Amino acid sequence: MGHRSPERRWYPDVWDLPGGHVEPGEDEPAALARELREEVGVVPRGPVPLTRIGDGELRLSLWVVREWDGEPRNLQPHEHDALRWVTAADLPGLRLAHPAYVEVLRRAVEPGAPRSPSSEPPP
Repeated sequence: MGHRSPERRWYPDVWDLPGGHVEPGEDEPAALARELREEVGVVPRGPVPLTRIGDGELRLSLWVVREWDGEPRNLQPHEHDALRWVTAADLPGLRLAHPAYVEVLRRAVEPGAPRSPSSEPPP
């Protein structure tokens, strides 16, 4: 997860997943690959759609990435002032950008969680 800088206009001083907006002409898997490359320097292999959260103007598609090429590192320190791996047990103690992350991310690591690559958007 990335800790969003306290100076950020949107969601300051919270822990969030790397990602961003889908650009014109992109589908969700392409946007995911671009955002991960730009923010943390990795290229996902076989991303799996997990779920969607939010409503109204803000609707997030969450994907599981279990394999990637490259070494994760903070390529946008103006956006995230720290990166760290977290466990499901860590989540309740973190100030998260979206409270739904606790349950959604726990489901992502449970036995039986989606593991097959897909290019379909999450349900």
